[in-house]
Amino acid sequence: MGPNGSGKISLAFSIMGYPKYRVVSGRILLGNNDITHLPPYERSLRGLLLAFQNPVEVRGVRLSTLIFSALNKRKGEKNLLKSDPEIISQLMRNLREVGLTNEHLHREINLGFSGGEKKRAELLQALMLKPKFLILDEPDSGLDVDGIKITARKINELARNGTGIIIITHYARLLKYLHPKEIIIMRNGKIAARGEAELSYLIEEKGYEALKDDDNG
Repeated sequence: MGPNGSGKISLAFSIMGYPKYRVVSGRILLGNNDITHLPPYERSLRGLLLAFQNPVEVRGVRLSTLIFSALNKRKGEKNLLKSDPEIISQLMRNLREVGLTNEHLHREINLGFSGGEKKRAELLQALMLKPKFLILDEPDSGLDVDGIKITARKINELARNGTGIIIITHYARLLKYLHPKEIIIMRNGKIAARGEAELSYLIEEKGYEALKDDDNG
């Protein structure tokens, strides 16, 4: 959490290897492996996934094609997964549970999707790819109350199955349905405070000015 311009997105993009960002000091470690200078696709193959605040539209590529291609790449296959009944079953179950339909699978990625549908499609990809670490940029934006509850339930499912998760958010509404191990407040590119879930409720009630006399956490 943190006010606009505090460095939350810069941190996420740096971890993911966005080419317009350059790490000038420190390292990014995934387990015991230094990934600081790897391109984004290599980081993805090693288990990182970033879900965007505003997912882009991709014309000419179906959502199902993206999902199967990503799974095949990770497993070193070509087109075998499309006929794998277990994978198909997982896909249809996750599709239903995030609130999407078969029609969304066969549409071009995010084209004509509502804001909430885009978020659900990102969540579907995460559920299928099962990353080691998942960074979610404002996963609750554009969602109604039911969508927030569904998102929280699936995030908890991923966490229980071993995925490490970083959530970037401005609001505590999603966190009420989760059990975050730690809340970290960023300001001016640095950690201003850290604590348990109660810290997010303080911010929601009083704003970031509540921390102005306690910038060291």
